[in-house]
Amino acid sequence: MVQYTIARLDASFAALADATRRGVLEQLGRRGDASITDLAEKFHMTLTGMKKHVGVLEQAGLVTTKKIGRVRTCQLGPRRLEEATAWLERYRRRWDERFDELDRVVEELTRPETNDERKHRR
Repeated sequence: MVQYTIARLDASFAALADATRRGVLEQLGRRGDASITDLAEKFHMTLTGMKKHVGVLEQAGLVTTKKIGRVRTCQLGPRRLEEATAWLERYRRRWDERFDELDRVVEELTRPETNDERKHRR
């Protein structure tokens, strides 16, 4: 189970590592379904190049495609980054906790001493 989740996370992050693929996801999220031809034109690339990008997104489960006649249409996939978001959220919470603790230490170290605290140090 853990290995399967790690493999899916790896595929998601690998797919997201490319600016064009992130742009494709943004386009599909903003405007809905689009043909590979439309996406290729939007990103000023060849049809073959866009097919490769869409294939990577499709393998990661971030995009699905369907072919009707000669037109292959793309839409956002079922996974929609929930696993990647959950993984990132765990680390965000952990870092927030660490920074909160650091804030407490800095506050304690920078707090002015009172007269009683000075007397006890002697």
